[in-house]
Amino acid sequence: MTAEPTRGTGDDRPEDRGVRDGRPEDPDVRDDRPEESGGAWTRLPLMQPATPSAAAPVEPGPHRTPSVRTGRSAAPLPGRVRTAPGPAVGTGRAGGRTVAPSPLDPGASQDPHGIHRRLREEFPLTYDPLLRAWVLSRYADVATALTDARFTHGHRPGDPPCVRAHVDVDTAALRSVTERTAYVLARRIAERPQADLVADFCHWLPAGTVAAAVGVPYRDMMRLVRGRAAGALAGECGTQIAVREKALASFVGNVLSDPDQVAALRDAPAALVARAWTESLRRDPPVQIAVRRTAAEVPVSGGTVPAGASVALLVGSAGRDPERFREPDRFDPLRDDPGQLTYGPGFCPAVLLAGIEAEYALRALFAEMPRLRLADGFRPTPAGLITRAPRTLIVRPRG
Repeated sequence: MTAEPTRGTGDDRPEDRGVRDGRPEDPDVRDDRPEESGGAWTRLPLMQPATPSAAAPVEPGPHRTPSVRTGRSAAPLPGRVRTAPGPAVGTGRAGGRTVAPSPLDPGASQDPHGIHRRLREEFPLTYDPLLRAWVLSRYADVATALTDARFTHGHRPGDPPCVRAHVDVDTAALRSVTERTAYVLARRIAERPQADLVADFCHWLPAGTVAAAVGVPYRDMMRLVRGRAAGALAGECGTQIAVREKALASFVGNVLSDPDQVAALRDAPAALVARAWTESLRRDPPVQIAVRRTAAEVPVSGGTVPAGASVALLVGSAGRDPERFREPDRFDPLRDDPGQLTYGPGFCPAVLLAGIEAEYALRALFAEMPRLRLADGFRPTPAGLITRAPRTLIVRPRG
C-alpha cells in the first residue's frame, strides 16, 4: 500500500479538487501503472486516452466494430459502442451511437449511482479510454476479480497474501487503545453547540488508535502515524488509515441519518454493531474503484476480458447490485443477504482495527453525547471518485 498523505486545510485536500487535466485528483491515485507498482487497491492507470494494444482496442471508425479476443473468434465488444435503435417516425431526432458511460463522467463524484446502474444493466463489460482499463460493475464479476488468481497485482486487506503477513497482534490491546482514543475524542467535542464529526472525530480516531498502539506521542501523531508507526503495526496495510477514516465517516453518517438506527445501535451488542458496519461497507464502500490486471483471458458477464489487460473494478457499483442485494440502496443492518467487498475475510490488523473503531466510535459518541443528532437541515453527502465518503458531518452534540 502507499503511504497516506497528510491532511492540509479544507481548501487544499486532494479529494476536494475533483478532476483536473483528465485525472481524478485523489489522495490514493498515483501516476505509476498498477502492474508496475504493485499496490493496486486504490490506484488507477494513467488517465490519458489509450494507445492501441492487444488489451486496448483502437477507437472504431464509423464502419468498424471493436472486438474482444476470445478463445474461438473475435466477437463484438459488449457495451463499448452500440448502435442505438432509430427514433420513431416524426420525433425529429436523428439516430446515433450509444456509448457506455464512464465512472469519470462529470457529476460522478457527487452521484455515481446512475452511471453504475446503467453500466450494470447495459454495459457489464466495456473498455474505458479514460481509465485505460476494462470496467466490471456487477457484483458477481467484481467479487470474482477480487479473489480469482487470474486477476493479479494487488490485494485487499484481509485477503490471503495479507493474512500470511501478520502474526502476534494483541487484539485486547488494540481494543483498549481504540476505546481510550474514542472516548478522549468524544469528550473534546461533547460540550460544543455544534461540531463536524469528520474533522473532529473520524479523521483522528484511526490515526490516534495506531499512534497509541505503537507508543507515538500525541503531539507527533499525525506526523509519524501515516508512515513508520503505521507500518510497525500493520505492515503493508498500515497505511489504510485514510481508507478507515472514510469508512468510519460513512458509517457514522449512515447511523445518524436514521433515528431508528440511532435507537437500535445506541446500546447494541458488538455483533449488531458489526452487522451495521458490514452493511455500511456494502452500501458506501470507502474504496469505489480497485484495479487488477489479468494474467489470462477471463470470461465475465457480457464477454471475455483479454489477457494482460488492466481492469477497473467498480466496488461501489457491486455493492448496490440488485441481483445480489434486495433494496440495495437502503441501509439495513438486519438484512438477510449481507456482504461487502471492501475487505477480505481473513485476519489483518487493518481490518480488525476498522471494525473495532466503528464499534467504539458509536459507544463513545452516544455515551458522551446522549442527545447527539445531525444539525437541522443537514444530510450527509458522500463525494469522491476513487475513494468516497461524506466530507462533513455537522452535528448538535447536545441535541
